[in-house]
Amino acid sequence: MAERDAVIKGPYNQKSVRARIEAFFLDNLGKVATREQIIEVATDPVTGRQPENWHQRLSELRTDSGYTIFSWRNRGDLKVSEYLMPTAERRSTAAGRIRPTAYVWETVLRDANYRCAWDEGGMICALRQGDIDPVGGGTVRLTPDHKLPHSLDASADPQDISRWQPLCGRHQVMKRNYWDDDTGWLNVIAIVQSASEEQKRQVLDFLTDYFLSN
Repeated sequence: MAERDAVIKGPYNQKSVRARIEAFFLDNLGKVATREQIIEVATDPVTGRQPENWHQRLSELRTDSGYTIFSWRNRGDLKVSEYLMPTAERRSTAAGRIRPTAYVWETVLRDANYRCAWDEGGMICALRQGDIDPVGGGTVRLTPDHKLPHSLDASADPQDISRWQPLCGRHQVMKRNYWDDDTGWLNVIAIVQSASEEQKRQVLDFLTDYFLSN
């Protein structure tokens, strides 16, 4: 069972959001951390600004740094918005992320009209750099995304414009939730959870027909 003892909350004065979150988890190995606690730790100790991209930094600790950080999707004894790092061990296979060249990134941004290119059923997100995200809150920051997930194409050519697209922080996190960066398999549950009610009903009807006919 997950240990819900009081966590060590710092203070954490590292310069980056990612470093503060990493230090927090390393101080609390085997303990359950909540979303609110992580946001508190990630908050800039000088300005008091709460980062809107803490999910992305947390994901990078898994994919780029090789840490194991469980959520309710991985462990049944964790609740929604709870996280746990069991050990400080890091996977040696964790690969650093390749980024497009400055020229390619500027071209990708220009081709997308400097907007988030997330496409969901033909609906483009279209949030601009500096906009306020009406769903997730916070200021939008566009970052380069591998069109083919990093788990399947870790060596995307940094000079190939066709391999990249700009995404806002919320949709970077959503896309990563769709794919398991360790295995390359689709996270089907996360996809269904993010679907509309109508789509969920279509999935339910499909599964009902499937299991009743087998």
